Amino acid sequence: MRQRLFIIITLAVVIIVLVALNAASYVKVEETPDSEGRPDRSTFNGGATGTRALYDFLHESGHQVTRWRDSTASLLSLSGPKPETIVIVGRTAIPVSKAEAKELLRWVETGGRLVIVDRNPDRALLPQSGDWKLSTQVFHYPFGDLDPNNLEQMTAGVKQVSASQPTLLAASVEAILPSRFAAAITIVPQERKKTSEHAGGDSQEDDSNTNNSSEETSDESEDSEETPQPGRDYEISAPEEKSPTVSPAPVANFATDSGALLVDYPHGQGRIVLLGDPFIVANNGIRSADNLLLALNVVRGGGGLIAFDEFHQGHAITQNALIQYFEGTPILALCGQFALIGVLIVWSRGRRFGRPLPLPHVDRRSSLEFVASMAELQQRARAHDLALENIYGRVRRVLVRHAGLSNSSPRGEIAARVAARSGLNRQKLETLMRNCEDTINGAPTNAKESLRLARRLREIESQLGLGTRARDDRQNAERNEL
Repeated sequence: MRQRLFIIITLAVVIIVLVALNAASYVKVEETPDSEGRPDRSTFNGGATGTRALYDFLHESGHQVTRWRDSTASLLSLSGPKPETIVIVGRTAIPVSKAEAKELLRWVETGGRLVIVDRNPDRALLPQSGDWKLSTQVFHYPFGDLDPNNLEQMTAGVKQVSASQPTLLAASVEAILPSRFAAAITIVPQERKKTSEHAGGDSQEDDSNTNNSSEETSDESEDSEETPQPGRDYEISAPEEKSPTVSPAPVANFATDSGALLVDYPHGQGRIVLLGDPFIVANNGIRSADNLLLALNVVRGGGGLIAFDEFHQGHAITQNALIQYFEGTPILALCGQFALIGVLIVWSRGRRFGRPLPLPHVDRRSSLEFVASMAELQQRARAHDLALENIYGRVRRVLVRHAGLSNSSPRGEIAARVAARSGLNRQKLETLMRNCEDTINGAPTNAKESLRLARRLREIESQLGLGTRARDDRQNAERNEL
């Protein structure tokens, strides 16, 4: 027992020392404040540069919105729900790779809607649309001591901007207030390749002669076709209807003197929307002017599930949520150390450090062993009457000797003589003897009733002091020997 107590005390001391060391070595990582120089555009960020306000507003207003924390490859898979709109805000913590950009654009071609809100967007996410190409330019950059919570510093010298033309993205929006760091989006037309010059003068003349002859021939054929002949029926065919095509030209919804601020254009069966200022959808600017209405128009589109890209913001589902919750705290180190201590305890308990000791020899030669065996046998067989018969027979013989009668005397006489000598209640004693005899003779009983009768017999025997002291002393001595 002392050895176990020493081991327990040692383990307790080791655990206390480990907890103290982990607590002393733990250094709390201070959170860096938000800044426009290194913004955190995640929807988990409730600071000035985050987008949690927009996400919570969409969620509370009943829109289908979620945080997309899987890779872009899952957008092209057949399983699981797919979003209608993917929103990428700001320069992400994890850059979008070329393969991911191709997967996103392939998803847009199948009918998806990609919304990019950034001052310097990734050019791989802005493919050329027909003969037009988009480029962005930033004229003012945030300085080090800029407070993103200070609206005056963010919008110094900036005027509200109205819609350039009535579009769906500008619906119900009178004017928006961008920051002075907003990017100017330029729509640059791409020059087509010019055809080669005419080869020479002779060839030109031949070509002109050939063209003149072909034109004359075509004119004659047209005249012959257009001249109706009498007596002949003609079928008038309706002109073929051409399917409407969507212009690939980008649409500037909002523009300033420097360039466009909000542009959208088709790509395949989907559309790409580019907003040049994250301040409009961020927590520090969404409440200014009609920025919230514009943000809702930009991210909602035609409805459906809206997914904010959190995979590239550094919140991908790559590990257990519980481990991620305790990451950066000494809890994980403590759990690992406790597990190591448990393994050492199990290993030490299963290994013998000395010579084998013989098992303690138990002397089983006891009269109580037979009694215990019989009692267990009777209990398992539910022979309550047999157990009560053994106890009542011995008590009745003791009562007969105490009353000075013979064993053949009736129980009423035995109860009367014992009550007269000891002062016990005759009626209760006779009732007890009658119940015991009825049970022995086959009356229905149970374990609880048999135990009550046996306990009552023991109490009478103890009250009368009829030879129980010597028997109890002998049984106690035998128990001590075991």
